Amino acid sequence: MKLKELFNFFIEQGIAADPRGAETARLALETEKKKFAALTTVEKEDFDTGRLTNPYLDSRILNGSGEENVNSVLVGIDIETAEIMLAHALKERGRKVDLVLTHHPEGHAYATFYEVIGMQADILHRQGVPINIAESLVESRRTEVGRKVLPQNHARAVDAAKLLELPFISAHTVADNQVVNYLQNTFDTRAPKRLEDIMAILNEMPEYRHAKKNGAGPRIIAGDKESRTGKIFVDMTGGTEGPREAIEKLAAAGVGTIVGMHMSEDHYKEAKKYHLNVVIAGHISSDNVGVNLLLDATEKKSGAIEVIECSGFRRFKR
Repeated sequence: MKLKELFNFFIEQGIAADPRGAETARLALETEKKKFAALTTVEKEDFDTGRLTNPYLDSRILNGSGEENVNSVLVGIDIETAEIMLAHALKERGRKVDLVLTHHPEGHAYATFYEVIGMQADILHRQGVPINIAESLVESRRTEVGRKVLPQNHARAVDAAKLLELPFISAHTVADNQVVNYLQNTFDTRAPKRLEDIMAILNEMPEYRHAKKNGAGPRIIAGDKESRTGKIFVDMTGGTEGPREAIEKLAAAGVGTIVGMHMSEDHYKEAKKYHLNVVIAGHISSDNVGVNLLLDATEKKSGAIEVIECSGFRRFKR
């Protein structure tokens, strides 16, 4: 499989698993195409054309022509300059590395990752939050994160990959959509009644078992093991943590339990205030689930790919 084919497949999989619904994701692309068509010739020169085919701007080809054949991939949850150097060292020792894949965005993908936060408005709306309220809260959070990204030196790892001529991609929201879809469908199907049932389901999964052995397994941080779940909301995609004020709106909309990757102290206090149960499945372990699901789909489509694990990633097949 060529690099551009692999990346386009990742985007297709991200859309198929989008918690807003695939149609909403595709409509977002149509909106971008209309915006582009309305621009002047000069304005089009500066337009980020990735927006026309990719609704997840934190997932990009960071280095490479797209024509490279990919049979071996170094995969990490975080790939920075050190991991790029590791890939180079492995190649120097005779190991085949056709591509370096990071889950968390770097370079251009990091500079624009805050844009995907906008999808959280539709996600909240699907949970019962009025769309006008959801859009207002999410837009405030999106611009806040955008301001925090502004001063960052996001090009370091990408520059290293270019100097060492290593193809490099990020797969963030495209993978996070996978874990949300997988866990939400699992909970909807199995209908756990109490938080201990959620914990039991999570601990059946190899990524969470592995994390548990290393001291980072799932935890109940609000409620207790005998607390009844009510409506379960898996909140693990959309760039980063959403607006704190959304906690109150979710509780009012009937959500009883949030299953997330992580939660800030302010969000935790808000959840306690509004009597929401919270299960933290785990950040890196949940990222592992999403990336593994992407790789499973890729291998099903194109055959086996050699995966070299690094930077917190462990390959588990389903």
